[in-house]
Amino acid sequence: MTVTVLYILHLLAAILWVGGMAFAILVLRPSLAVLEPPQRLALHAQVFRRFFLIIWHAMPIALLTGWAMLFGWYGGFRDSGWHVHLMNLTGFVMGVVFVAIWFGPYAAFRRAMAEGNGPHAAKAVHRIRTLITVNLVLGLVTSAVAGFGRWGI
Repeated sequence: MTVTVLYILHLLAAILWVGGMAFAILVLRPSLAVLEPPQRLALHAQVFRRFFLIIWHAMPIALLTGWAMLFGWYGGFRDSGWHVHLMNLTGFVMGVVFVAIWFGPYAAFRRAMAEGNGPHAAKAVHRIRTLITVNLVLGLVTSAVAGFGRWGI
């Protein structure tokens, strides 16, 4: 596998991950105000299931292709610039946050929905949204850092 293929996979995974979070926070969330609370929760159940399935694929692809390029072609951390170190850190933290969402508030959301407990499901949605917002900020910072590093800034 060439570095070009790894780079393309890396970019596509990052675009899906960060772009999906941007859509969720900036477009979907405000649009949900037109729905009644039970409808919002039902829609969240469908959106989270589909989006998180995508992230379970995009996140490891982004991390593994980044590490493959770093260690396979660019000589590891010693020979890489500050931007690579920062992208590695923020990307890894984003992965940890996603796993925390999955096993924390998303698991609580699924349980609450199965039990028909709307108030608990709504609280879980708020925690999920907060953590997705954190990850969106990290993803945008990571993307900006990638651009800075690409142009030698």
